Amino acid sequence: MDVMTGFGGKQAWLAVAAAEPSAVIEALSLRDLGTVPWRDGLDLAHLTDDRVAVTPPLPGARGVSWVLAVGRRLMTPGPDVVALSTALRTEVQFFATHRVTELHRWQRAVDGELVRTFGYVGQTGDVTSWFGDPDPAERDAGLPGEFDPEEASVLVAERDVFRVAGAWSIDPTTLSGPAPGPLRLGAAD
Repeated sequence: MDVMTGFGGKQAWLAVAAAEPSAVIEALSLRDLGTVPWRDGLDLAHLTDDRVAVTPPLPGARGVSWVLAVGRRLMTPGPDVVALSTALRTEVQFFATHRVTELHRWQRAVDGELVRTFGYVGQTGDVTSWFGDPDPAERDAGLPGEFDPEEASVLVAERDVFRVAGAWSIDPTTLSGPAPGPLRLGAAD
């Protein structure tokens, strides 16, 4: 039996509510390469620019099952969460973190509407994107209730991205134990 492997640092991922892995692969316009063991799939997604590993549905926040899609391919510029939410007719979240540049981002779209976006580059101290109001998980991570670029001081770390992901869907660093199924691997054409 395969074992789940956590991921997160220097990575980007999507969390898609109540979806099927094949639908996520299709919505990302990837070619389905079939199943792969967790460790192999995550390594390929992390080390290549054209592979994305997609989990089976996993239990997560709010009693919802979440499909996670992970890969360096998703890092820059990041997927269009509004378009994906519209196509998949569900909630789609995006997370990215890279500890070298201290790049930390998250976005959330529900039923084709952008609800929240936040981006930060610690190397420069710049907030690169801000839309919507921070929820309690974001405020617990240190974000102010409102953002005024002239007055606000924001400091976000990698662990804060995982904390928000855990509150919204799944903290991928906590994945362990028997896998509920293999990963699917998608490739860009």
